[in-house]
Amino acid sequence: MNPLPQRQRRRGIYLLPNLCTTAALFSGFYAIVQAMNKNFDTAAIAIFVAMMFDGLDGRIARLTHTQSEFGAQYDSLSDMVCFSAAPALVVYEWALRDMGKLGWIAAFIYCAGGALRLARFNTNIDIVDKRYFQGLPSPAAAALIAGLVWIMIDNKIDGAEVHWLACLLTIFAGVTMVSNIPFWSGKSINLRKSVPFIVVIAIMLAFALASYYPPGILFGLFVVYALSGYVLYVVRWRQQRKAAPVPASSAPTIPGTPLRDEASTEKPK
Repeated sequence: MNPLPQRQRRRGIYLLPNLCTTAALFSGFYAIVQAMNKNFDTAAIAIFVAMMFDGLDGRIARLTHTQSEFGAQYDSLSDMVCFSAAPALVVYEWALRDMGKLGWIAAFIYCAGGALRLARFNTNIDIVDKRYFQGLPSPAAAALIAGLVWIMIDNKIDGAEVHWLACLLTIFAGVTMVSNIPFWSGKSINLRKSVPFIVVIAIMLAFALASYYPPGILFGLFVVYALSGYVLYVVRWRQQRKAAPVPASSAPTIPGTPLRDEASTEKPK
């Protein structure tokens, strides 16, 4: 048996996820170029395309068992361009430029939050719960920014008219990325196992809604996802508070009854 075809096949499989990462990187770079040329709607769409390729590369690597340290580092660097630098530049050029210092500070908070989010993810990847992200994932944060730009331009609203909304959303996304708020990761979904028929219907319905009005549906979905982490955080906090044991010193006592010190009591003789 000639080992050359097998070697070429394996090399091609390893190349496939990295090609998806390269496509995502190109989409992020293209978004930056289009923002510099004032084509903000095209830049926003390019960020969503980068999200699609970013989701494919990891899935393909896991399904084909071609994960590698090189691929992980390459994906992280691509995410820094696509979901940190590109959205910050797009929203700055679209709405924040005329706000002066506050505008570029808000854009920098977002960019720095994305970088810190990626660094923390890479260092904590082996010790965190796989079912949840720690902080808002950078692709979801980028979708908030890109979705806002896309839906406003689609409704003929200029960035200068909503610059305060853009500023607050940019700061919110940047801060939430470095928070400890838990967000569902979706990694518990196993594509190799059968799923209920209702799940298939839900997926088809989601695609149908997204095709009906992509800017509004996509922006709405990621707004709901960004808020879901805070809802989950409050639910967990309330559950932990209810499950916490009541200290003995705070136990209710009958008025006028002296407290008994068990340590100082003597056994009856």
